[in-house]
Amino acid sequence: MVADWFTGREIATAMAIFVNSWPVGIAISLMLLPWIGARFGLHLVNLAVAGWILIGLVLMAIFYRAAEEAAVSVVGERGSLTPETVYAVIAASSIWCLYNLGLVMIFSFGPSMLVERGWSMAAAGSTISIVLWLAAISVPLGGFLADLTKRGEAIIVAGCIGFALLTVLLSRSGQVLPVVIAVGAVCGLPAGAIMSLPARVLEPKTRAIGMGIFYTAFYAGSPVGSAIGGKLSTSLGSASAAVDFGAVLLLACPAILWFFRRIVSGQNRSAIPST
Repeated sequence: MVADWFTGREIATAMAIFVNSWPVGIAISLMLLPWIGARFGLHLVNLAVAGWILIGLVLMAIFYRAAEEAAVSVVGERGSLTPETVYAVIAASSIWCLYNLGLVMIFSFGPSMLVERGWSMAAAGSTISIVLWLAAISVPLGGFLADLTKRGEAIIVAGCIGFALLTVLLSRSGQVLPVVIAVGAVCGLPAGAIMSLPARVLEPKTRAIGMGIFYTAFYAGSPVGSAIGGKLSTSLGSASAAVDFGAVLLLACPAILWFFRRIVSGQNRSAIPST
C-alpha cells in the first residue's frame, strides 16, 4: 500500500517511516506495557495491545484511499510475476532479513553480553535500548538521504558495513556507551533504501503478490537466523558470539545487493526492444 503511493517519488523516505513503526512501537511498549501490567494486571496489557490494533484498523478504514494507479490495476488485467522478478524480490527480502537479524542480535544478546561483563541486567537493558531510540531517528534520516542523493544502494552498502564494524567493536570495546550511541546512529540508515528495492521490480499489478513473497521469505529466514545465533551463544559460552554472528550477516548484505543489481540490469536489457 505504501509502495502504491510512493513508487517513483520519495519511496525510501516513505518506506523508512513505515518500517520505523517497529522500533518506535517496541520502545513505546517497553515504556507503557510494564507499567500497565504492574498496575492493572496482564489481562489489561492484552486488551491495550488489542485496542491499539483496533484503533489502527479503524483509522485505516476511515482515511486510507487506494492510489489511482493501484485502483486501476485492480480492475484491469491481472499481472504475473516472471522468474527473474521473483528472484529479485527474494534477494531484496534476504537483504532485509539479514539486516534485521543483525539488529536482533544486538537487542537479544547485547544485554546478556554486558551482564557477562559484570553489568546489572537493568543497566545492560537500559544501555542497549539506546540503540532502539536512536534507530527511530536514523531510520527516517537514512530514507531521506537515499531519496535526496538518489544513492540508495550506496547507503545500503555503507550503512551495513558501518553497522557491522560497530557491532564487532561493541562486542570487544570497554567503552560501551559511545559505541552503543554510534550503533544507534548508523544502524537505521539502510532500512528505507532496502525496503524500496522491491518497488524497483514490481509493477502495480504484481505489487501485492510480490510483497507477499518478500515478507514470506523474510519471516521464513528470521527464526532460522535467530536460532543459529542462540546456538552459537550457547556452544561458545558467550553472548558476544551471537553479536559477532550478526556482524557477519550484515556484511553479506552488500554481496546480495550485487546479485539483485545483476537481476535488475538483466531485466532492463531484455525490456529494451532490439532494432
